[in-house]
Amino acid sequence: MSHGRLLLLDSASLYFRAFFGIPKTLTAPDGRVVNALRGILDFTSTLTTQYEPEAVVACWDDDWRPQWRVELLETYKTQRLDEDGGEADTTDGLLGPQVPLIAEAFGLLGIPVVGAADYEADDVIGTLAEAWDGPVDIVTGDRDLFQLVDDDRDIRVLYVAKGVSKHDVVDNAWLRSKYGIDASDYVDFAVMRGDPSDGLPGVAGIGDKTAATLLAEFGDLDGILAAADDTWSSIKPRVRQSLRDSVDYITAAREVVTVRRDVCELPDLDVSADEDAFTAFGETWGLGGVAERALAARARRA
Repeated sequence: MSHGRLLLLDSASLYFRAFFGIPKTLTAPDGRVVNALRGILDFTSTLTTQYEPEAVVACWDDDWRPQWRVELLETYKTQRLDEDGGEADTTDGLLGPQVPLIAEAFGLLGIPVVGAADYEADDVIGTLAEAWDGPVDIVTGDRDLFQLVDDDRDIRVLYVAKGVSKHDVVDNAWLRSKYGIDASDYVDFAVMRGDPSDGLPGVAGIGDKTAATLLAEFGDLDGILAAADDTWSSIKPRVRQSLRDSVDYITAAREVVTVRRDVCELPDLDVSADEDAFTAFGETWGLGGVAERALAARARRA
């Protein structure tokens, strides 16, 4: 059976964006900060109203830094660690208490919260997008999910780096315009370019343009590495040496960057909302009009 549109939320990406983008003066009646809670509910309501999905899923980081990825690449997300090896808190302790409230709110709205042990939300997103028989929109501020774009299956990324109201709808044409590559090239492109925020050093001397040029000429990283070993190829000497010096990194990073598509089952998405309980929840946490908009958006897909 073919489905309507599925909206997949990269939850942590969105609640961090809400926390840092919305004033911390937004508090519940008891004084607790609820800016991230209010923000992510508003984001979800806005996008649900705009795109009218059949179902919405909040994809969760059950493990934000899986050990198997760290074993492949020791530097993976190391810049986000605190002195004790846990995730550094850049939120003054004001976001953490809101995260379980966000999960509770989604549950009351009939939005399943789905994670997978030892995997990140990206992998859950990849798996659910793969399993859904219908169009998919992925909401994130994370470029790594561009690799999931698939025009043939109508899988897009709603990229919120500039804000939810100014989000980009990322399809293959957008990627070609922005980077000069196809979605199928994105993993190899990202591995070469690197990403300091994820602890990916990249290949020395290779930025966006050089990575795109190499992919256009040699097809993929396997072809690029073969060309680096061919003294007659067109690769410039400095880039050639960087590639040859980076073979171990490239091998590991390709696996680290690749989003998994087989980590969990597609959940039952016919989850009913408890509108009375959500209304009470909204009163407890002082959500006001945010709660009303969330229920109105829910009604559009019910």
